[in-house]
Amino acid sequence: MLRIWGRQPLRGQVKISGAKNSALVIMAGALLCADDCHIRNVPSLVDVSRMGEILSALGVKLQRQGDTLEINASHIGQSKAPYELVSQLRASFFIIGPLLARLGMARVPLPGGCAIGARPVDLHVRGLQAMGADVQIEHGTVHAYLKGGKKRLQGARIYLDCPSVGATETLMMAATLAEGETIIENAAQEPEVVDLANFCRAMGARIRGAGTNTIVISGVPRLHSTDYSIIPDRIEAGTFLVAGAITRSEISLAPVVPDHLTAVIAKLRSIGADVVADAPNRLRLIPGQRHVATDIKTMPFPGFPTDMQAQFMALLTLSEGNSVISETVFENRLRHVAELNRMGADITVKNNIAIVRGVPMLSGAPVVATDLRASAALVLAGLAADGVTTIQSLQHLDRGYENLEGKLQGLGAKLCRVEADTEPNPVDAPNLPTVLS
Repeated sequence: MLRIWGRQPLRGQVKISGAKNSALVIMAGALLCADDCHIRNVPSLVDVSRMGEILSALGVKLQRQGDTLEINASHIGQSKAPYELVSQLRASFFIIGPLLARLGMARVPLPGGCAIGARPVDLHVRGLQAMGADVQIEHGTVHAYLKGGKKRLQGARIYLDCPSVGATETLMMAATLAEGETIIENAAQEPEVVDLANFCRAMGARIRGAGTNTIVISGVPRLHSTDYSIIPDRIEAGTFLVAGAITRSEISLAPVVPDHLTAVIAKLRSIGADVVADAPNRLRLIPGQRHVATDIKTMPFPGFPTDMQAQFMALLTLSEGNSVISETVFENRLRHVAELNRMGADITVKNNIAIVRGVPMLSGAPVVATDLRASAALVLAGLAADGVTTIQSLQHLDRGYENLEGKLQGLGAKLCRVEADTEPNPVDAPNLPTVLS
């Protein structure tokens, strides 16, 4: 359980970790290469550890030193991933493309992860079928293998019905070792897709167009070893920008890629805060004298990210006026509303639209995190709330934020992990500074 003493001012600089969503797919992408791969700037997260366990179960050798992960997939012992691991991690399904490309077969259980709505794998399946694979789903497991004695997948033109990040990444990885040219149309344009493409190119893949809606991959017979550094996590960076805004505190963060945060920065400015670039990879949040309401509609990149929706909702509960938040990416991603309302927020929901009416203050309360980004939103609300907030179900938080409480403590926040049955005690948080006005 996380206990937060609210309304403490923040100050200083925070280090942004490597991108979780890049790390997971790049770890899967290392299956494409039979040589050593060194991946740097890998965050220390539960999800990263789970992906490592899945790769190890396949026979991959992994060794971690600091934030560097050495992966050797020269001897993949089997093509079947264990259900008990895959069921806990949505991103584990990424392995189907590399396994099929390397071995000619793959058996991957349907994935699990956060309960934020249906994320079907039909786009992955249809794309692999277009590349010459026979794909069947039986008893909760996807079986894929090459047809007709072929030894390589075949290049194909694939149109995605929606710009799915997972499908784009799965098919791009599979196509790197395919025979001929693959064209993915209506592809996802997220920075993590570009990061994966750059990683594959560093191994010798021929990919162009990543970051646009059309990606062209010319298959090569094999890939080679590489030493690659993952991009900074744009969602962690966005979360800390909101932490500065919601506590009315000036804070800096680095390293970041400002172009990855364009939509988030635009919305912060629209409510009255400002974000300035002190260096090409450093941003500073300057809170406004007053924050006003704004409307948000989640969209695929470069639109406003669904992974920042919950954090902005926490901020908008304390902004003057009425805000409308439309969640268009996932159909079950507003479950944090009830928990924010327990803290004194005024939010109503109809279907996937939330109406947020700004209130003067939130009050600390016991709340439960329902998914990864909801847990971050509750931490942010707790930082700004009057009194003590306790957050249960921290397993969600640990899946996607590296040492979040430690980083916040470094900025001056008062929070700590405690046993679930302990009572709040002011002695636990000594020398509290003057609360925010």
